[in-house]
Amino acid sequence: MAIDLYQPFTNPVTKETFRCLSCTEEAYVMEWIVQPEGYVPFEHIHISQDEIFHVKQGEIRVVLNRKQRIGRAGETVIVPRGTRHIAYNHRPETLVCVVEYKPGLDISRSFQCFSGLTCDGDVYGRYGINIPKMMYFMKKMNLKALARPSNVPAPIFSVLMNMFYAYGSFMGWEKLYKKYTE
Repeated sequence: MAIDLYQPFTNPVTKETFRCLSCTEEAYVMEWIVQPEGYVPFEHIHISQDEIFHVKQGEIRVVLNRKQRIGRAGETVIVPRGTRHIAYNHRPETLVCVVEYKPGLDISRSFQCFSGLTCDGDVYGRYGINIPKMMYFMKKMNLKALARPSNVPAPIFSVLMNMFYAYGSFMGWEKLYKKYTE
């Protein structure tokens, strides 16, 4: 049975909780709750989507192309597609945002896999997620809503995805993909 994205899940390493609010072709909208000192694990680039943070509570620190932007309750921080960025809760209070990815594309399947790995306890390191398996899933689904680490050039990222796809195919990770998405 597929992962229900409307049920919240928490990454214990990065201190982030995610809950889908709506999922359409136009936008994927989620509630994002970040505990004090919680963070997005690495600077990244959304290739085909804008990411919009509507701050409901607390204060978000977003670094866009190495320039810091602070968003407070009631404010919105927009990250245009193709922009390198990372977000943090650098305050002692809980951060609550409504985050939109526009267009929605197929990012919901990516979040299903991310949720599945997290709920199965397949988390480690400062990233809080099994990166090889996520890269396998992204390649498996031919993800249109692709995001990649900004410090990994696109051609190298593509090679890594292909390598992890081959390895994951050999290791039988398709069973996990089906478990999380079907």
